[in-house]
Amino acid sequence: MATKGKWAQGITPRHFAWVIKDKLAICERPGGYGSNHRKVRRQEEIIWIREQGFTKVVSLIGAPHNLHNYDELGVEWVHCPLQPHDDAAKVLGVLYPQLRSLTAGTGKVLVHGEELGDRVCGAVAGYLRWSGLLPSGPATITAIEQLASRQLGPDGRELVALAEELREAED
Repeated sequence: MATKGKWAQGITPRHFAWVIKDKLAICERPGGYGSNHRKVRRQEEIIWIREQGFTKVVSLIGAPHNLHNYDELGVEWVHCPLQPHDDAAKVLGVLYPQLRSLTAGTGKVLVHGEELGDRVCGAVAGYLRWSGLLPSGPATITAIEQLASRQLGPDGRELVALAEELREAED
């Protein structure tokens, strides 16, 4: 079997980071966001996602813009909007069981928002706490800060605290 050329493999999405190696990753919206968004870059990044074997992309972006691009390139996706005005407990209450299911077995999931900020990092950190993979809120915050190479602000920390509440409510 011939190996694919460099360009056929796509390009790594901006701010890509593994949260759980070969299971769960985060990144900025493929193609960038706002005035930095580029159609060609989006296509190349989605090709990379497909070629890396991701089984599902979870978009936390409010609007369904550009989700059809995943379909066009053969990448399955889930739209789970998490916006500042949304009821975060309700959204995370749906998202976390879904992430658990999607990462079971050989599932490989990529979560993104417009940018790799507090919303994406906080939601995914919250998942680590909710699922019991990390022992406490502070340990979870430290881990996501190291994995994402950025500090988690108040909005992200609030999502981690909310995840702890959701976990306690299940017990």
